[in-house]
Order: sequence, then structure tokens, then C-alpha cells
Amino acid sequence: MNTKQNDQSIDRMNGAERAMKRACDFVGAFLLLLLLSPVFFIIYIIQKINNPGPAIYKQERIGKGGLVFNIYKFRTMVVDAEKDGVPQLEKTDDPRLTDFGKLLRKHHFDELPQLVNVLKGDMSFVGYRPERKFFIDKIMEYNQDYELLFCSKPGITSLATILNGYTDTMDKMLIRLQMDLDYLKKRSLWLDAKIIGKTVVSLIN
Repeated sequence: MNTKQNDQSIDRMNGAERAMKRACDFVGAFLLLLLLSPVFFIIYIIQKINNPGPAIYKQERIGKGGLVFNIYKFRTMVVDAEKDGVPQLEKTDDPRLTDFGKLLRKHHFDELPQLVNVLKGDMSFVGYRPERKFFIDKIMEYNQDYELLFCSKPGITSLATILNGYTDTMDKMLIRLQMDLDYLKKRSLWLDAKIIGKTVVSLIN
């Protein structure tokens, strides 16, 4: 995939800040994986008891530099959710969701395995949500600036994730893109801390 990854002008963070951000990501992901390991175990057992197929699934996404990586999630949908092979947008009340998957999705527990992605360096705690190439190509039919995001790592949370919710329409995808570009232009460690705080508050509420 051709990218504008060499265009660093949109990213406000300097090299020292990006190094500090990575260090915080690594330490935070490591500690949370240790702390939440009992939760992982409980979710895994319930999944295996109630739903056939793997408890955790991986899916190809596009990250920094336009490179492909596998994102990890607790499975919330039936095994053959895309049996026709055509990628589909996820909806809040998607009929493909399992009963336990609805519970995981409601409390965002399905996202917990992405801590492994953060630990590995595929993702950060804060950043644009990584998307599949199929949908990136669709978005870029409307706005080529999506490629500007590839100068940074995708994240578990963002202002767009908090305020824009699930992107189940192209209009919401384009709104999310603009919010992600705005974040990149003014991001800082302090802004990341505020976004993480907002995320915690939204999860509690």
C-alpha cells in the first residue's frame, strides 16, 4: 500500500515524546495483563463453554507505515460471521453477535486482548482505530488523507472512539477520520492522558 508515511509534518509529537509514549505503553500493557489475567481466564472459560470455535480471534488490520498486523479480540460473533467472504461493518446491535458477545461488547471486554498488541508494539493505548484494507480503500475513495495516519501507531482508544462510537456507516467513518487527523496535529503525552481518563469515565458510566 502506498502511504504518505514520510510526511511527518502532521504529527506534533517529537522523537522524545514518541519514545516516552512507547515506554508508557509497554509498562502499562504489561501491568494490565498481569492484573487482568484472572479476567482473561474467566472470559476464556465462559467462551469455550457457551460458544463453539476459538475464544480469541485475530484479524488483519493496517497499522503504522501502512503495514499489516494481526489484531486480537475476544470473539463476540458467530464463527461464520462473514461466511460469504465480504467484509461487513460491525453494528451496535449486530444480529451476528452471540449472547455472551453482546455482554463483552457492552462493557468493551472484547478489546482486552489488544493489550498484547500494545505490548508487542503494533498499537498504542491512544491512537486511531486500525481498520481493514477493504474499508480503508472505501474511505480513500472519499478522502485520500487517511494515509496521513500511517505516520503513527493505531490505538485502543481515541476521542473519535469515545465520541463517535461504532463506525457502522461511511459518514461516521469520515467523521472519525477527521477527528483522528485533528488529534494527530495536536497530540501530546498530556492529551493522551486526558483521552485515557475520558475513556475510563465512559467505561464506568
